[in-house]
Amino acid sequence: MIRVLLVDDHVLVRAGINSLLQTIDGVEVTAQANNGAEALRLVAEHHPDVILMDIAMDVMNGLEATAEIKRCFPQTHIIILSMYLNEAYVEQALRAGASGYLLKDSETEEIELALATVVSGELYLGPRVRKQLVESYLKRSPDVSGAIAKLPAQPSIELTARQREVLKEIAEGWSTKEIAHRLGISPKTVEAHRTQLMERLGIRDIPGLVRYAIRKGLVTLDK
Repeated sequence: MIRVLLVDDHVLVRAGINSLLQTIDGVEVTAQANNGAEALRLVAEHHPDVILMDIAMDVMNGLEATAEIKRCFPQTHIIILSMYLNEAYVEQALRAGASGYLLKDSETEEIELALATVVSGELYLGPRVRKQLVESYLKRSPDVSGAIAKLPAQPSIELTARQREVLKEIAEGWSTKEIAHRLGISPKTVEAHRTQLMERLGIRDIPGLVRYAIRKGLVTLDK
């Protein structure tokens, strides 16, 4: 059972999300809060597994509350549930310690997947959020192609077809479970490929893999 704390300052919005969550097996809304300060108090009282957190709230907004809750209760997973598809908000949420970012008009299946993903310890970003971040990265000034051209040249490294597939999926922001499902392999196999890619390419983190994939032209955007 995934215990959820729902935080939003609009009563009708909370009621709608609460009703939606009640349709998901294995999910229980243990408490609801009207703002970040109230959420902080309820976390101490109810110890939820996941908090679905709005951003724009009085008293203490969602980003402030996220940072404070992660400082006091680092084991608690927080998903920002917002109406804003804004790169700055996403970056601020992740820096504050959020484990995910979803839009409020997301389908039930996506919310269910997000809850399961963050509880397993992974980051979850909705498909439109991922697309927005990749597009912003590619369009950022100064032009990313010019910045890439200035990077030190790397020796040509041959990757297997499967490694290229996994690298592309990682660069597009899919989680381990999503990649496994999309490619028809196990999550452990995905993790093994990711480890091999890092070792083979001399890259230590996911952002490094993303940059490499962009340099190699593996990332494509839906039009």
